[in-house]
Amino acid sequence: MNIIADLWKDYEILDAGNGMKLERWKNVILSRPDPQVIWKPVKPEIWAKANAKYNRSKTGGGAWEFCKNMPSKWTIEYDNLKFYIEPTGFKHTGLFPEQAANWEWMRQMISERRAKGKPVKVLNLFGYTGGATVAASSAGAEVCHVDASKGMVQRARENAELSGLGGNVIRYIVDDAFKFVAREIRRGNKYDALLMDPPSYGRGPGGEVWKLEDNLHDFVGECMQLLSDEPLFFLLNSYTTGFSSTVTANIIRMHLPAHIRGDGKGHIDHGDVLLPISSMNGTYLPCGSFAAWKADF
Repeated sequence: MNIIADLWKDYEILDAGNGMKLERWKNVILSRPDPQVIWKPVKPEIWAKANAKYNRSKTGGGAWEFCKNMPSKWTIEYDNLKFYIEPTGFKHTGLFPEQAANWEWMRQMISERRAKGKPVKVLNLFGYTGGATVAASSAGAEVCHVDASKGMVQRARENAELSGLGGNVIRYIVDDAFKFVAREIRRGNKYDALLMDPPSYGRGPGGEVWKLEDNLHDFVGECMQLLSDEPLFFLLNSYTTGFSSTVTANIIRMHLPAHIRGDGKGHIDHGDVLLPISSMNGTYLPCGSFAAWKADF
């Protein structure tokens, strides 16, 4: 099943074509590359409205070209959540708006569990700037946010405070996700829900090499050891080109603990994460994939 982030008011893809997408982030319009866009734009006349454009370099990477009336940082809202947007290197803005499709079902599941008087502890690995952390916290969960970048963890804290969640129980951890998980296993700590968005490739603080295709299977198995006796969900996002959501769903299925593997305990959903394109009614841009085990009780 595909999921669509179509409830945004402060964000939309205005048009897409020629390897680029034209996005509105509240009142700011950005033009950014996207390798999935292999068609031509429908409304080429509106692209001149962009406040900034990210130009790719022939030698790799790229740089922003700020055109006009461009703020250095601003905020956008999603329902009762608020986030800082700030164009950074490698075409990023500090938020992946398509993930709102996951926030919706996560918040609903957390709220339903909390309505029964049960606490919910969530572990967000590779947490970036805290979109999922803020969403889970707003639904009443206790959240542990882990990312190796001090700057990203600080922005996650700022986004939580911006959303009025500064007083909620959120642990901010600057650490290597793999080492953190290993320590949590030794400590015997448990979580009711776990989510992650691991990189395709990376290096640890000690020079350790991470390759998704080589390391994901074993790492998911380790993370499963952190699930509580009554887990709520386990979410695995992927932006790795060429990786089917069926692959990540298979990995989750292989590692499900025995006490939740039986019939009636839960089910696995997986598919593409999509954003609608306003200029092309009924057309969507795929923005990675997801696989999630969700409790049925």
